[in-house]
Amino acid sequence: MDRSVELDELVEHWTLLDDERVLLSGKSGAGLLGFALLLNFYTRDGRFPRGRGELPEPVVRSVADQVKVPASELGLYDWFGRTGERHRAQIRAYLGLRECSVEDADKLTSWLAAAVCEVERDHARVREHLLSHCRAERIEPPTPGRVDRIVRSALHQAETALTCRVAARIPVAGIARLEAVVDVDVDPDGANDVPAEVDAGEDVLGLVKSVPGNVSLESMLTEIRKLRMVRAIGLPAGLFDDVAPKVLAGWRARAAVESPSHLRTHPLELRLALLAALLHSREREITDTLVDLLISTVHRINARADRRVTQELVNAFKKVTGKENILFSIAEAALAAPDEAVREVVFPAVSGGEQTLRELVHEYKTKGPVYRRTVQTTLKASYTNHYRRGLIELLEVLEFRSNNTGRCWTPWNWWPGTPMPG
Repeated sequence: MDRSVELDELVEHWTLLDDERVLLSGKSGAGLLGFALLLNFYTRDGRFPRGRGELPEPVVRSVADQVKVPASELGLYDWFGRTGERHRAQIRAYLGLRECSVEDADKLTSWLAAAVCEVERDHARVREHLLSHCRAERIEPPTPGRVDRIVRSALHQAETALTCRVAARIPVAGIARLEAVVDVDVDPDGANDVPAEVDAGEDVLGLVKSVPGNVSLESMLTEIRKLRMVRAIGLPAGLFDDVAPKVLAGWRARAAVESPSHLRTHPLELRLALLAALLHSREREITDTLVDLLISTVHRINARADRRVTQELVNAFKKVTGKENILFSIAEAALAAPDEAVREVVFPAVSGGEQTLRELVHEYKTKGPVYRRTVQTTLKASYTNHYRRGLIELLEVLEFRSNNTGRCWTPWNWWPGTPMPG
């Protein structure tokens, strides 16, 4: 406790009320002062002090003045003897509290495990819930050591109950495949214990945990393979519907840093829950990665086609200046001799003759729809020659959904480089 105490705090928390003074009758000296301090401390902090060291001097002097006992008398008070126990019992009776018995501790542990620890795994927050529940149930909070034991027991009970519930939902074939991921001995007659997508001796867990590389066909194929491996385990839908997101995230993080040998040391239910949480979360993460790869790859194909066509045309591109003057000269010459040949009338009217007109036409083509058609042709060629295999596999593993009932489309009627349907 902070040794400096403000006057406002002394008045608010360390002033004896009239109904509290009734309890002081029959007491004197150190017993009177000690009882008054115990009472005020409990009403302030919800527990009894652990000794003289938790009571600042200003508090002792203030209470001593109120009960007309010298502050020095507190040194004679029997904090943990029969006098202290009797005083604490009187205060509990006055406040309508009871000590936390073994039965109360068991009930508190069961309540925490069922009502708190299945959604909250932080020790400090579970402890706050426990103390709040003690106040609501009019139970004197246990000692700090006992509180920690109750919290740890409740966390363990909740995790055991959750992991057993999750493991019970996994089919036998799925359990065999999860065990195979960490190379646990399984029944050789088990149903498809190793997915067809997994090569013999392959570190499936390491591959699933790995992060994607840069945008490329190779990284796309690797992520597709990961997703197929995860799906081949056969985890049922709704496996974690009643598991709090922070609990699921904690299991996923725990499984991600533990080696296969460490995972094998856990009880079966916990091992299955950790592996299932990791694979369930990675399936979503890999799917998000593949969507990003799809978008990035399409943009890359389009940008590369743009650059290639631009590079091919830039050397041949020559901007023609004075287009309005050229148009006027051509019109004037044509009107002056409408029956004469173009080569004899129009070409001489333009500075540079036939070559200038050719450059003018070429400039139009490189700026207009012909340029875009050239880019589109190059883009399709790039898709056909290099990215086709990866993109087809990618579109096969992704499931596209839409809440638009007015239009229906599939990935097969969308071509890279064109706007994706809304």
